[in-house]
Amino acid sequence: MSTAFLSSWKVRVGLGIMAFFCLLAALGPWAAHTLLGLDPRANDISFIAQPPSSQHLLGTNQFGQDVLAQVIAGARGSMYVGLLGAVVGTAMAILVGVPSGYYGGKVDAALNFLTNLFLVLPVLPLILIVAGYLEGTGLTTIALIIGFFGWSGGARTLRAQALSIANRDFVRAMRMLGERGRRLVFAEVLPHLTGLIASMFLHAMIGAVMAEAGLAFLGISDSSAISWGTMIQSAQQQSAVLRGLWWWFVPPGLCIALIGTACALVNFGVDEIANPKLRVARPVSVRGAKRLARAGGGA
Repeated sequence: MSTAFLSSWKVRVGLGIMAFFCLLAALGPWAAHTLLGLDPRANDISFIAQPPSSQHLLGTNQFGQDVLAQVIAGARGSMYVGLLGAVVGTAMAILVGVPSGYYGGKVDAALNFLTNLFLVLPVLPLILIVAGYLEGTGLTTIALIIGFFGWSGGARTLRAQALSIANRDFVRAMRMLGERGRRLVFAEVLPHLTGLIASMFLHAMIGAVMAEAGLAFLGISDSSAISWGTMIQSAQQQSAVLRGLWWWFVPPGLCIALIGTACALVNFGVDEIANPKLRVARPVSVRGAKRLARAGGGA
């Protein structure tokens, strides 16, 4: 399965982009400071709002801060929010959706009511209220809030799939043989949901990155933390668009777009593995056609 998964160019490109940004988030700030001598918080008053140059490859902002250094530092903040928010949201969707669909009865009624309640709640206003009410809304708090309010859609999908698997003949046969429900959930139900869970995680990751950028744009974030969202929010406050300072907001916006593209490309590969009907038949090469012709003639 891993060979078929990696054989798709979409998956390879998507994983390459994600690996690049993960390395940038993990080692970028250290490399920028140690190897390039860049400090995202340092102010260079001789280069205020300057376009890209040899001294500052991505230019500087209104405060004389190097945009490249901030993009590198912001990768850690945005990727951290994306991964933590996706982990929290996906874990809650699994904990609620799978037992709801598998066990049924009162368990399903209670968990399904909870899911429907979160589905009808206005998520964005609630996130704004909770994030604005809490003191010290750092990146961890923002990620936890995004994950806590973003699980209901995934739980509904997992419930439907778990309900379908629970009614299949092989699961019923194992129940008749005395297999425990908990073991069936972990050994039979969850493995069949791996592709769906992976797809949900990717959607949740890019959703968390974009949600953090949106909250930062609205001012509901820790202004002292550096992320792509806070960069865009700072550029908006200083009217960078009206002043033509494109190098201030385009790089973080482009990074967010690339992360979204990478998640989408990997998700296409996950869908092709989970649903064979989506696989595209590969064209047969000339050499392969000759081999098939010889095999047919020999038969």
